[in-house]
Amino acid sequence: MRRVGIIAVLIVVLDQLTKWLVVQYISPTQPIPIIDGFFQLVHWCNTGAAWGIFRDYNIVLAIISVLTVLALYLFRHSFGIHRPSSGWALGLIAGGIVGNVIDRLRLHCVVDFLDFYIGANHWPAFNVADSAICVGVILYIIVSWRNEPRSKAL
Repeated sequence: MRRVGIIAVLIVVLDQLTKWLVVQYISPTQPIPIIDGFFQLVHWCNTGAAWGIFRDYNIVLAIISVLTVLALYLFRHSFGIHRPSSGWALGLIAGGIVGNVIDRLRLHCVVDFLDFYIGANHWPAFNVADSAICVGVILYIIVSWRNEPRSKAL
């Protein structure tokens, strides 16, 4: 469980640091092109969930997120955290959720800043916390299909 906590804390720190930099240095009205026609840094405030669904339900989403982290903690042994990859996955998911909850409570929205696009077609902007959640879920799905040896250090 210690590994899960360390990973989660590292994700929260990295997420909050990158969002702080975005808030300090990127104007909400002036994106910064990185790869013309494909990728830019933006400063967008999202009061909804992924793809902007449940827009303006920030408090409800914060409550659901806190309950989700609590459920992850209470049922952590059901996730097979004795397997190293499952511990990584749970740490990524928990850290990502906490990173976005901090934004919801502190800023009343989630700061998104990574914007990939082709022409006028944009993938929804996202952040480090969103990436950690997605990678954690995908990793957990992969490791749940295979038999991985137990970790020596729990």
